[in-house]
Amino acid sequence: MDRETADALARGASYGRKEPVEARNGMVVTSHPLAVRTGLDVLREGGSAADAALAAAATQLVAEPHMTALTGGLEMLYRNGETGESSYLNGNVAAPLAPLPGFTGADLTTGRGVPVPGWWPAFRAAHDRFGRLPRARLLRDGIQLARDGFAVNPYLFGEMYAHRAELGCHEQGREAFLAGGSLVAPGETLRQERVARTLERLRDEDLDYYLGGFARAFSAECRRGGGVITPEDFAAYQARWHTPVRGTYRDVEIVASAPPDDGGCQLIEALNLLELTDLRSQGPAHSSVETLELLTLVHDEVYHAPPRTGSTDVETLLSKDYAARRMARLGTAPPATAVPTPGTIHITVVDAQRNIASVTHSHMASPWVNGLFAEGFQLSGGGSFFQRGMPWPGERATVYLAPNIVLREGEPVIASGSPSVSLVACVLQNLVNLVDFGLSIEESVAAPRFGARPHEPASGWLPGVTLEHGYAPDVATEFRRRCAERGRWWRDLGPWHSLTGNFEGVTLSGGMLRSCADPRRNGAAEGY
Repeated sequence: MDRETADALARGASYGRKEPVEARNGMVVTSHPLAVRTGLDVLREGGSAADAALAAAATQLVAEPHMTALTGGLEMLYRNGETGESSYLNGNVAAPLAPLPGFTGADLTTGRGVPVPGWWPAFRAAHDRFGRLPRARLLRDGIQLARDGFAVNPYLFGEMYAHRAELGCHEQGREAFLAGGSLVAPGETLRQERVARTLERLRDEDLDYYLGGFARAFSAECRRGGGVITPEDFAAYQARWHTPVRGTYRDVEIVASAPPDDGGCQLIEALNLLELTDLRSQGPAHSSVETLELLTLVHDEVYHAPPRTGSTDVETLLSKDYAARRMARLGTAPPATAVPTPGTIHITVVDAQRNIASVTHSHMASPWVNGLFAEGFQLSGGGSFFQRGMPWPGERATVYLAPNIVLREGEPVIASGSPSVSLVACVLQNLVNLVDFGLSIEESVAAPRFGARPHEPASGWLPGVTLEHGYAPDVATEFRRRCAERGRWWRDLGPWHSLTGNFEGVTLSGGMLRSCADPRRNGAAEGY
């Protein structure tokens, strides 16, 4: 990508309503225009959907450092367009081999809250199985962008400003984000030379560097912050392939992430509950308080349930019989426990052969949460997910990610996913909009949403919802009245808030692909 194009794309990153895009050959949608163009260029050069998604992800390491890092995780749901087979790759963060006794939320700002990363092992595993182009090509744009720099958009600057103390307390944070002694301002160029060198070494030395110099630098910094990770943790980590979970909803089939990434289970569980209702007769949530209330209750029922680990009886959990039993207790979800609020990114790609890659990757924590850096990258605070249940040493965290593909008569009609603490709610609402109410994808992403509630310092974690503006006035008023009557907590967010997720979806119909970037972040959709 030439410098002029990169500058124009970076400066075009903005919030607000986006135009829908149609294409016949391939489509990429994610949260930054630079990553979208990287993925699209890879598709045009003959790369697979996996190649395009991985190239976009590598670019996002540079363009969205507040949302993802080499020290976090990467997960991919992939469907082979020729065979129809689907696979799920778990490259999520893991607990260290050494124990973390007495782990609490207070550890998240220290090295004890740093997990074992899986981003690079997962990148390699996905490329080895589904890639066509050389790995060096997939890293090329990210390396160039890190070295040449790009214009900082207001979203990134806002996160930098909020975490200026964590950035400023470390030499590696200062050299990139506070070059010259102050934060790189909106519109100014952010260069990350150290990140460029790290990506080049991964390109050229691969595991020799990752398991060697990188692992040693990471471990030393983690332990400086009070953590327990050593290079042996890196050597023991393996990306894992799983069979995705499957469920049905009315006339479609859902294929989604497998435990211990449990957002796919949550999504299918919620749809099983909704299938027992006459939802379609009520109208979409933005104009029906009955639909809005039902969706929030169903979401809370599955979201606040115990995490679905690798040992969960998934067959029973996803059964229609179990859903029928759960309906009787709808609205009586257990008290909420701490829910992590990670920075996360989702990418959805469909290529000309109708291979589909639905990828979520993240540093699995708030940005720069601990002020620790190694080889140019922040150390993930993804131990936030250990609060859902501490994994056995070396095992994966249970994370509510929900990459998904929707099939009708065996053919894909929707591919999607979302970031944010509210990602399950986001995907659920958008699938209902598309499947039940026939909204176009641009209508769906623009519609108001509810989300999972953030932490309230005075009250802790409370069952309830966050609510965007944009619902019909009588719907919003009546919903708040019902919340008060039930003793449910709610909070207004204003319009189009990033806490309600960012739907990265592509619809497939009649040989055409259609997408529309969500107005809640700075993303784009492009096809050819």
